[in-house]
Amino acid sequence: MSSVLITGASRGIGRAIAVELAGRGHRVVATARNPEDLADLPVAVKLRLDVTDQASVDAAVAAAGRIDALVSNAGTTVRAPLESVPLGEVESLFQLNTFGALRVAQAVLPAMRERGDGRLVFVSSVQGRVVLPIIAPYGASKWALEAIAEGLALETGHFGVKVSIVQPGAVSSGGAERAKSFFADDDPYLPLLRQVPALRGESVTQEEVAAAVADTLENPAPPLRVPVGAPAANALEARKKASDEEPFLPVPLDW
Repeated sequence: MSSVLITGASRGIGRAIAVELAGRGHRVVATARNPEDLADLPVAVKLRLDVTDQASVDAAVAAAGRIDALVSNAGTTVRAPLESVPLGEVESLFQLNTFGALRVAQAVLPAMRERGDGRLVFVSSVQGRVVLPIIAPYGASKWALEAIAEGLALETGHFGVKVSIVQPGAVSSGGAERAKSFFADDDPYLPLLRQVPALRGESVTQEEVAAAVADTLENPAPPLRVPVGAPAANALEARKKASDEEPFLPVPLDW
């Protein structure tokens, strides 16, 4: 049994991961901005943690006790064309999805490095390797997250820390439905917005993502990148084979 800290565990994928890992016998430290949202989770420890606040991160990590593994899951998304997306919203995406993930990793890594053992699992997305129109601000934050995660793998592997990036495609967790949207009534990019569901493709469940995260944590030699579900694996494989001379899309646009 290992002790696993999960960020963003109040709902969606993070909650499913907490349930899955607790069911497999791990000591789960579930965290969220609002710890009251964790009240019904069957986990060992429930803590307040805002990944965008250094004091909150430090307090949660200190209260958690030993942390063998971090599942960095906290994140959000928006729907907006790059021409008009409010830059403040893009900054907020990076603060949560990217800088927040690094902030928590920085907090747990010293103890892992000193022990010579630890796991970092970052919940990314197919959009960490494939750009989709209208969701590109989110994709940019995930591309940056994957660069950070791969850099951590290179830097910390010498100290016994294993790093993995879990890459689901569309997930039926409600996150897309909760996303902020920034479009005028006569926005010229509305035809692209209507195509987002087709671009995202077939969805997997949050439980499937949770199982992939748990399997990765329990794998003695986990891969760096872990696609979740056939649609994600197919899209990522097609991206690898595609030319870099023009933008790639997993399905054609009706544009």
